[in-house]
Amino acid sequence: MAADDLIAFFMEVGLSEEKAKETAKNDHVAKNFKNAIEQAKKHIAGAIPKPVANLLYSLASKVKDQASTHVPFLVEYIANGKINSELQLTAALDFALAHAAGDIKRAEFEKGCGVGVSYTDTEVVKAVAAVLAANTEGLIENRYRFVVGPLLVEARKAVPWVEGKRLKDEVDRQILKLLGPKTAEDNEKPAKKKEKPAPEKKDSNTAEKAEKAESSGATTIAELMKTRVNFHKVGENYKTNGYVITPKTMELLAQHLKETGGKVITRFPPEPNGILHIGHAKAININFGYATAHDGLCYLRYDDTNPEKEEEKFFTAIKDMVEWLGYKPYKITHSSDYFQELYDLAVELIKRGDAYVCHQKAEDLKGHNPPPSPWANRPIAESLALFEDMKNGMFDEGAATLRMRTVLEEGKVDPVAYRIKYVAHHRTGTKWCIYPTYDYTHCLCDSIENITHSLCTKEFQQRRSSYYWLCNALDLYCPVQWEYGRLNVNYTVVSKRKIAKLIETQIVRDWDDPRLFTLTALRRRGFPPEALNNFCALLGVTMSEMAIDPQLLEACVRNVLNETAPRHLVVLEPLKVTILNFPHKAAVAVEALDFPEKPERGKHTIQFAPVIYIERSDFRKDADKNFKRLTPTQHVGLRYANVVLEVKKVIEGADGEPLELHVECKPLGDAEKPKGFIHWVADPIVVEARLYERLFRHKSPEDPSEVPGGFLSDCNPDSMRVIPNALADKSLAGAKVYDKFQFERVGFFSVDPDSSADRLVFNRTVSLKEDAAKN
Repeated sequence: MAADDLIAFFMEVGLSEEKAKETAKNDHVAKNFKNAIEQAKKHIAGAIPKPVANLLYSLASKVKDQASTHVPFLVEYIANGKINSELQLTAALDFALAHAAGDIKRAEFEKGCGVGVSYTDTEVVKAVAAVLAANTEGLIENRYRFVVGPLLVEARKAVPWVEGKRLKDEVDRQILKLLGPKTAEDNEKPAKKKEKPAPEKKDSNTAEKAEKAESSGATTIAELMKTRVNFHKVGENYKTNGYVITPKTMELLAQHLKETGGKVITRFPPEPNGILHIGHAKAININFGYATAHDGLCYLRYDDTNPEKEEEKFFTAIKDMVEWLGYKPYKITHSSDYFQELYDLAVELIKRGDAYVCHQKAEDLKGHNPPPSPWANRPIAESLALFEDMKNGMFDEGAATLRMRTVLEEGKVDPVAYRIKYVAHHRTGTKWCIYPTYDYTHCLCDSIENITHSLCTKEFQQRRSSYYWLCNALDLYCPVQWEYGRLNVNYTVVSKRKIAKLIETQIVRDWDDPRLFTLTALRRRGFPPEALNNFCALLGVTMSEMAIDPQLLEACVRNVLNETAPRHLVVLEPLKVTILNFPHKAAVAVEALDFPEKPERGKHTIQFAPVIYIERSDFRKDADKNFKRLTPTQHVGLRYANVVLEVKKVIEGADGEPLELHVECKPLGDAEKPKGFIHWVADPIVVEARLYERLFRHKSPEDPSEVPGGFLSDCNPDSMRVIPNALADKSLAGAKVYDKFQFERVGFFSVDPDSSADRLVFNRTVSLKEDAAKN
């Protein structure tokens, strides 16, 4: 039907011209609405009444494809006035969806949808009166400001199919009788609560925006998964959009529920051919987080179907990172656990006529429009024999594949299910020389493990139809695939090949180099796992692919470390200071708080001696009025020592740079209040500090339009600065690998694995928020 004719057809049943045009643009709704009108005309002589047309439109908008075979049945009830409210229609649609694969029994349907149910005025009055009686005190106290929505919900329990307007009118009538007419006071708007004054606006920058973004979204993964994510209920797979229902679907779902006990079951299925990166942290949190939030289970399943790319160190590292993020797999499995079962299912697929052995070369299948296979119609018996020959090593690599008779959303015809690889597998050895592909393995392993929610990134959306097709072609339980947007971080690369190139060219040391965004690198740099989890919660679960600046992640890191990293004194670039009038005969111990804002959380002692060391940058011979630290004419306070220093002599080297300061001190109470306080150390230990900056100069180092010379040319040669002789207070001497600290006025640091009993090495995790403004 032409567009103009379709618009006119819709206007005949009462749609406005604007609504008719809007509907005609939506192919799915227009098709459903046109069909519903045509079906209704079989039951209605003459014009379709407006209330009926409205319900038909709702039906067309809401019916899922799985239940479309029952549309004529539903239209019959609407046209005959047996379904006459949106409430009944919603129940009818749910009923039809639950019986999508079979016939609907009229008696059960009518009972479930309130067909023929009517209520006397007395019944409605009694239902409302009972609810108001239970809420009389609140109604009298709040009068017409009382929220009546919950009263309507409660009253409907007694009269579930009563029309909404009729119920609301009765509630209003009885409230009026109880409270009397509204008074002038009832009509006054309630006084607004005083709002806190808006904070002073600061200059906009990326870090500022990152901090502000933390106020939106969920603060924890548990909150996100319990309150913001709307996946299907276990066993209600058939209600999800695009799910394919077969005559066996409901039987298989019933068996699935029996085997799982109705628990949520998810899985995290990485390939063990590289180290996990920041994007995987999101996948881990979504899969493990959703299961945990709903008292479910989550498998860690290694997708080990590419034996030539897999190494044992990757298996170990993946498990370590999952556990580091705070999750414990219900069970660790491998796709290879199911190789025999997968092979048997492939044989069954051939027997059903849904797969065949093909001899086209890999290069012939590349591109968007490869030639059709000359072997697509070969006899089933021949494919069975050839597939067994493939298994038994009778073909060279690339000489034969097993292909499935289906088409992916992207248009790829007959994707490969099995290919030949004469490579020993790390678990099965040389038992197999044929290995299943992702397109074949993934959904079948999900089915075998009774996964309820197959959660994956958006690029797998184009494989969803083949996922459903394969499970249904073999009459297996079919999980539901849900997709979410990938997480990308600016100023980095996460490609395994490109990280390997960075290692090969010695730009970085290994997969855990703290300048990378692999999870092992972030752990080594000192990022707390809670911060990564909170970062993932903050981003939410959406279909949008996002590229995030590192500042947002760093803000989450600071939030955690600020609460968990005890403060200590460390001087990165020391300047010797001799106190000429040291007030004690020898060094004395002074107390320093682990968390100055929370004294109850503990303290440690530090040495105060006649010779101390301060940061070289905390002294200037010549300084402007904005400099608040030590100068020849300006005194400064010492943290925790309760004294003020005043310069008496500057000892300089040949280059004019200060080598040592001679100072005198006064008790804090006896001196003019200093403009600032600085940190210091006495009798220190020597440590190494590594300071990191961005590894790449541009946001998108892989984008040739941004970096024409390639990502290697974009590397920042100053991305790591090593300070070999920093001085730390002795209270840090017992620090262990990955212990985290705030070096006061310097930044957050973590102990690096390169540390030894004789020498500690610290990585700067992130700087302090106030660094940019510090004078």
